[in-house]
Order: sequence, then structure tokens, then C-alpha cells
Amino acid sequence: MSKAEDKIKELGLVLPAAPEPMGAYVPFAKSGKIVFVSGQLPRQDGKIICTGKVGSGVSIEKAQEAAKLCGLNALSVLKAASGDLDHIKQILRLTCWVASDASFFDQPKVANGASDLMLAVLGDAGKHSRMTTGVNVLPGDATVGVDLIAELK
Repeated sequence: MSKAEDKIKELGLVLPAAPEPMGAYVPFAKSGKIVFVSGQLPRQDGKIICTGKVGSGVSIEKAQEAAKLCGLNALSVLKAASGDLDHIKQILRLTCWVASDASFFDQPKVANGASDLMLAVLGDAGKHSRMTTGVNVLPGDATVGVDLIAELK
């Protein structure tokens, strides 16, 4: 087991199998040492476990946990792409979409669920640039979606 996977276990988490795509796309695309991970939703065992909008029925804390699950799913796709999470040199960019009520403006707090996971699991290699935005709706009424770009060693 890799150091990163040991860290996931220490955090009380389990790295799932990479989720199957929900449409006509691939889970990741590689160009040289760069991996583009397709958008990940808060899915567990194939089911979206957090739906609705933050600020209208979904708390920031619940949305942060959903973002963490999105990040965990993204890491599972990275493992499939690289063979080992210890092959990740750097998370370059993380994008987080938050299904938000029109009066909700704390999307960055939600995205911290995924960002904090990357740092906890990968250390300095988990530091990344980020874009977070509020959206009206996500596939399956998911509360959060995350994609990322990573460089491999």
C-alpha cells in the first residue's frame, strides 16, 4: 500500500474503486505526465449521497463532507490513471462547483472539504490552484462536483 493510501486509512477513510462514468466520457485523460480527472460527484457505491442546494436545505458542513467524498473519488481515478497515488508529483488545479441557493456566497468554504483532503493525503504535493463557483444545478441534483488536474512523477 502506498504512503498516500496509508494516510487515507489513518484519516478513517477508504479509497473506493474509481467511479464509472455517468455518460459518454472517460474518467481521465493523460497527456505526457499530466492527468485530467473528469468531474466527480459525491457518489458512494454508485449513488449520489448528497443532493440539493447549499443555503437551502444543505448545510455547509454536509456540503464540505460531500466535497471530501468528491475529492476521494478523484483520488481513486488518479490511482487508476497512475497505478499508485505516490506517483503524483503535484495536484495542479482543483475546480469545485457548488449547487447553491441564490443567497449563498460561501462556496470556498465548501470546496475546502476537497482541498483539505488533498493536503492531508498528499502533503505538499496536494497544494493546488483552485476555482470554486456556485451553480444552479449539477447532474443528479448533486450538491457538489470536483475535477482536477495533476502532474505525475
